[in-house]
Amino acid sequence: MSATTKSPRHIEGMATRRSVLGDAHVDRAEAAKSEFDAPFQEMITEGAWGTVWSRPNWTKRERSIVTIALLAALGHDDEVAMHVRATANTGASEDDIREALMHVAIYAGVPAANHAFKIAKQTLKEMAAEEAA
Repeated sequence: MSATTKSPRHIEGMATRRSVLGDAHVDRAEAAKSEFDAPFQEMITEGAWGTVWSRPNWTKRERSIVTIALLAALGHDDEVAMHVRATANTGASEDDIREALMHVAIYAGVPAANHAFKIAKQTLKEMAAEEAA
């Protein structure tokens, strides 16, 4: 397969990635891609988006909730904000985000949840301001 020919897994992954994160985010990531990190970006597109996120067993909403909880538990702040923002496309609600972070508090610790609540609150505030503009 040539560098310009994309696998079916890549094509499905890119479609799923765009449906969850939005075209603007994916376009920025693609524009910032270099020769150094291109293999990593391909792995994310095919592995995360073309395999896990594209499976039929869970909805995008369910995957979104689990992803936010896992990222919060692991302290991946930038990704928490990115996936809170993605809830606009996945159908996960503010209530869903709150409940996921409540679970984080019990199972991963209050400090992790406390920080994630701050990130989610700020991100939701930004999203509301963007929508109002």
